[in-house]
Amino acid sequence: MDEVPGVPADLLGGHPRVLTAAAATGRLPDRDTLDGYRAAGVRAAESGVPLRALVETALLMAESVVPVPLPALRRTISALMEGYENAQRLALRQEEAARREFVDDLLQGRADRLAERAEHFGLRLAETYVVAVARPAGPVGDGPAGGAAGTGGVTAVKDGDGPTRRIEEALVARFGSHNVLIAVRGGGLVCVAPGSLAVATGEFTHHVRQMFAPGWRVGLGRPHRGPGGVVTSYREAANAIELGDRLGLRASVLKASDLLVFPVLLRDRAAIEDLVTTVLSPLLDARGGPESLLGTLEAVFASQGNQTAAARRLGVSTRAVTYRLERIRRLTGFSPDDPTQRFTLETAVLGARLLDWPAHPLR
Repeated sequence: MDEVPGVPADLLGGHPRVLTAAAATGRLPDRDTLDGYRAAGVRAAESGVPLRALVETALLMAESVVPVPLPALRRTISALMEGYENAQRLALRQEEAARREFVDDLLQGRADRLAERAEHFGLRLAETYVVAVARPAGPVGDGPAGGAAGTGGVTAVKDGDGPTRRIEEALVARFGSHNVLIAVRGGGLVCVAPGSLAVATGEFTHHVRQMFAPGWRVGLGRPHRGPGGVVTSYREAANAIELGDRLGLRASVLKASDLLVFPVLLRDRAAIEDLVTTVLSPLLDARGGPESLLGTLEAVFASQGNQTAAARRLGVSTRAVTYRLERIRRLTGFSPDDPTQRFTLETAVLGARLLDWPAHPLR
């Protein structure tokens, strides 16, 4: 019998004997015999023997048996393939579990053999990496745009979700598993990619737009070097989403680099509280409360001072916007028409949103 390259000679040593017995007695292989074939399939998979080579070896061995007992041959090959495929599935699950554990440790900054484990996945942690975090706002369905519409509140992404797996498969297929890491963490989907591969985070956002229900957000951290840089970029991406929610920003993609002023504001909480109290507390005396006036200021700032555009944003007349701005000027003494006062007002309004004022009164 010709040998198939790469298949150990003793892997199927008893195969001709089993087929000969089946041809002589007409009996099919029993359970113990088939379990032996399954075990041989497992050993073949663990040894790196290609499945095609394994089956070809079994068929070549069968040629020495006359007549060939086809039912027995079919069952033995089926058992071989079953063992082989089970071993592959187990190896895949173990690899996925190791990958998830590695990403989890990486994002939390746990340094236990990170560099050594990174090499296993083809990553070079000395390089610069960018982290993107996607958070859905509704149930994640299997169809385009997430299928069902959101029901309010955030639905966490879970390992094994159809859209989650499809996003990972699409990115790995395009960029390779050594260039992108996809993980589920904190109810969101995380993508770690080299800073030199900026298109990867764009592709990630594209697939999130297709798979997640309306209301999703993607936060993009800044590029940072090394394992600690991955942690920093991840926190920046997650914080960008949080800031977007707190500030009521409309953008679905939030870049940490565009929001750097807000951590600066929050770094000195006492100063920002003093600014909000000093500048905006007079609005508490306005008839109907301060919300409509704060909303008007936000719309005017978002429209670069264009009151007509601000009115369209608010769904009111331009005259109503002018009237509200005059009320703000009378109550606070600050006007958005004055460049210096405009900056003070805008910073105070941003601080109010960051501190959730006036819903949460300041000291």
